[in-house]
Amino acid sequence: MSLEELLPRNQQKYSNIIMLRSSLVASTLFIALLVPFFGLVMALVGSLLTMLVTYILPCACFLAILKKKVAWHQIAACSFIIVVGVCCACVGTYSSLSRIIQNYT
Repeated sequence: MSLEELLPRNQQKYSNIIMLRSSLVASTLFIALLVPFFGLVMALVGSLLTMLVTYILPCACFLAILKKKVAWHQIAACSFIIVVGVCCACVGTYSSLSRIIQNYT
């Protein structure tokens, strides 16, 4: 969508947007076929960043913004979610790295 917004207003037609999206899909396919461990690299990025963005950062920001106004059970719940998120990110990252190393050697 950010690439679509870069198009001038008079060029933001349905056909141009379809061509842009199709070229993005084709380039992604080309890169996936070119990079030998594309799926494993995407698993590595996903396991690390998904946990960070969906579990760890929201709870950390909630606690940082409302540090004086949160109750103890909210702190405990957020801390639990952060710990589980960090553990899952570590396990996923380790698993992805070990599979990449296994396929590389």
